[in-house]
Order: sequence, then C-alpha cells, then structure tokens
Amino acid sequence: MYTFSNKLKTFSFILMILGALGVGYGFLTSHKSLDEVKTMLAEEASHHGGGHEATHDVAPASHDTHANAPSHGEEAQDSAHHGDAHAKHVQHQIHNRPWSALYVAAFFFMMIALGILAFYAIQIASQAGWSPVLFRVMEGMTAYLLPGALVVLAIAVLAGDHLFVWMNPDMINPESEHFDKLVAGKSGWLNKTGFIIRGLIFIAGWALYRHFSRKFSIAQDTAEDKSNFKKLFRITAGFLVFFIYTESMMSWDWIMSVDPHWFSTLFGWYVFASMFVSGITVLALITIYLKSKGQLEFVNENHLHDVAKFMFAFSIFWTYLWFSQFMLIWYSNIPEEVTYFVTRFNDYKLPFLGMVVMNFVFPILMLMNADYKRIPWFVVMAGLVILAGHYIDIFNMIMPATVGDRWFIGIPEISSILLFAGLFIFVVFTALTKAPLLVKGYPFRKESEEFHY
Repeated sequence: MYTFSNKLKTFSFILMILGALGVGYGFLTSHKSLDEVKTMLAEEASHHGGGHEATHDVAPASHDTHANAPSHGEEAQDSAHHGDAHAKHVQHQIHNRPWSALYVAAFFFMMIALGILAFYAIQIASQAGWSPVLFRVMEGMTAYLLPGALVVLAIAVLAGDHLFVWMNPDMINPESEHFDKLVAGKSGWLNKTGFIIRGLIFIAGWALYRHFSRKFSIAQDTAEDKSNFKKLFRITAGFLVFFIYTESMMSWDWIMSVDPHWFSTLFGWYVFASMFVSGITVLALITIYLKSKGQLEFVNENHLHDVAKFMFAFSIFWTYLWFSQFMLIWYSNIPEEVTYFVTRFNDYKLPFLGMVVMNFVFPILMLMNADYKRIPWFVVMAGLVILAGHYIDIFNMIMPATVGDRWFIGIPEISSILLFAGLFIFVVFTALTKAPLLVKGYPFRKESEEFHY
C-alpha cells in the first residue's frame, strides 16, 4: 500500500497557498479605474510613437468640400467618445485576465484527469494485456475529475461575461446597443440554465463511471470469480459512447463558446487529442516518480516504453488535427472563420506557433527513437515540455476572446497553475493510498507483469 509522504503533502499545500495568494493578488490588481486605463493607454501610445491611438485623432480638415462636414467641436467630441469606448473595452479585458488565468489552469488539470479516464476505459474495453499494472495509478489520477470538473463549471458560472460574452443579457436584448443577432440566434443553446444543466450531466456521467469502475476494480482483487471484471467491461462499453458525445459538447460549451461567432466541426476531436496526450504524459511522470520511490516494482522499462509510445503517437495525432483545422479554414478564407486565426497570428504569434514546436517538433525529436522511450529522465524531460505546450494550447483557446492583446504569462497565470497543481497532487496521491498499487484479481494481471517488448 502506498503511503503519501509528509514531504509531498507539505509540498502540495505550499503550492496551493502560494497559488491562492497569487490569484488573490491578480484579482486585486486587475480592477483599474477608467482614468488609470486611459493613462496607461496614453503611455503606451507615447512609447510607440502614437501607435494605434493616433488613428483615433481628428481627421484632416475637409477644406469645406462637404456642406455637412462636422465642426471641429463635434470632431473632438466624437474622438473623445471613441477614446472612452476603447478605454472601457481595454478596462474590461484587464478585468477578465485573472478570471481567464484561473479558468485556463482549472480546465488544464481537469482535462488531464478526464483524458486518463478515457485512456483507462479504452484499455479495459480493448482488454489490453500490457497496461493492468498501471491501472491503480490511472484510478488515482481520475480521483481529481469530480472536484476538478465542478471547479471548472463553478468558475465559468461565477465569471459570467468575463469569460463568455453570451452570458451578458444585453447581447440578446434587441433594444440594447450591445445586441448581437448571431448570439441571440444561438441563445436556445447558449444560455446559462442550459449551460449549467449540461455541465452537471457531463460531470455526473463521468463521475459515476469513475466511481463504479473503481468499485468493481477493487472488488475484483478479492473475488473468487470474474463477475466484477465482466461488470466493469460492460459499463466501460457504455461509458465510451457517453464520453464521445459529452466530450464534444463539453468542448463546445466550456471552450469554443468563448468565441460564439466562430465554430469548427473538428473542435471536439482537437480538444480530445490535447486532453488524451496530457493525461498519458502525467501517467508517465507519476509512474516514474513512484518507481523512483521504490513502489511499482512490477512496472518495467517495457511498460514505460509503451506509455511513451502513446505520448509520441498522440502528439502526432494532435498535430494532424491542429493542421487540418487550420489549413481548411485558411484555404477557404471565409471571413467569419479566419478571424479566429487572424487574431492569434496578430496578437499571439509566439505562443500560437511556439506550442506547435513544443507539441509536435519536440516530441518528434525526443521520442521517435525507441531506446529513448526507455530512459526515465528522458521521458520526464519530454513530458514536461509536452505539458507546457498543451497548457499554452488551452491558453490560446481562451485568452484571445477574453483579454485580447492584453495577455501576459505573469503572476495570475503562474499562481493559478500552482494552485491547481497543488490540489491535483494532493487529491491524486491521497487516492493512491486507498488501495494496493497492483490489481490482484484482474484476468490480465500476469500477462501485464510479464510484458516485454
């Protein structure tokens, strides 16, 4: 039985405390007044030789060529009004940043647990012979899913239009100056009540499968027949169907709807690839850590090699989906679609292109060689880069729609990562202490222990 060391427990608490303090600081410093924002914009404009603010100045005199030309006073009023509107927009983006940073980190750690739950279910449904020695590590990781998903849903609802503009009632009010016909047309789906109900259905389904799969797995350890294994197999088949549908709808609701004017038919698969490879990567890291502490003596380099193969393979799969989504939208050049990528190229070029290097080029170079997949420190190094790359992937999905060009990876973002990393470590390693680290009665246990490649 694994024992959660006091050092690791203390480490997780320190991460959570530091994270909570940093998140609080992010919220406190984000509430700038309109005058403060105007001063900030004026300083930015002066540093850039006028910058985009210069475009808001009064237009050149018309030399009386138009009888109805506005007076200088009217032009000055229009310019001031436009300047106020721009300042309010930037003010809202600054207010959005701590919410967005918190949401990105919360979703990232939740998707690791959801990704490994899907991987666990696939191993059971396919009756894989190599992976049962890793089942208890997977079950420990999935313990984070219920609290993690509830936190994501809670942040989304509490943040409101700081994250999801369609949650602003003015967007669907025809009498409001903020009325948006397209958002109003989608209000049958994009409304807060439906959002919450769907979210609770998703979470309940995932959590129920996790609960019963864990229950049957532990019961099989002491059972004299294979009845628990058969029950586990049957519910897994049903869960995979439920998962495919709900994962896609979750990605539409929780991520894609931050850009309600844009959609992609590949988006559900794209998010799935990101969560799947992230979950498998964390599985590799936790397995290597436990192995280094004298646990998991039944796990050998062949198991590590197979986990690293999945890390490599799904990095390629993610890249295929990223390129397919990007290439088709770029080629068709439909204004409503290309806006998504134009924004990211203009304002997020470094993280947008950098994540492709981290999630594709780096894994190709590091994990293509079969021998490297068997070297623990090599897999750890590749895994940390892959995880950082997929955090940036989620960052790129959320931030352009919420903070625009006001993005920065600073205290709010790093603190949010620390907060949820600490919570993830505490929940997962606590769950690992609740049952033996080897499934004893599972039919393919012996095959898995003797697995070699």
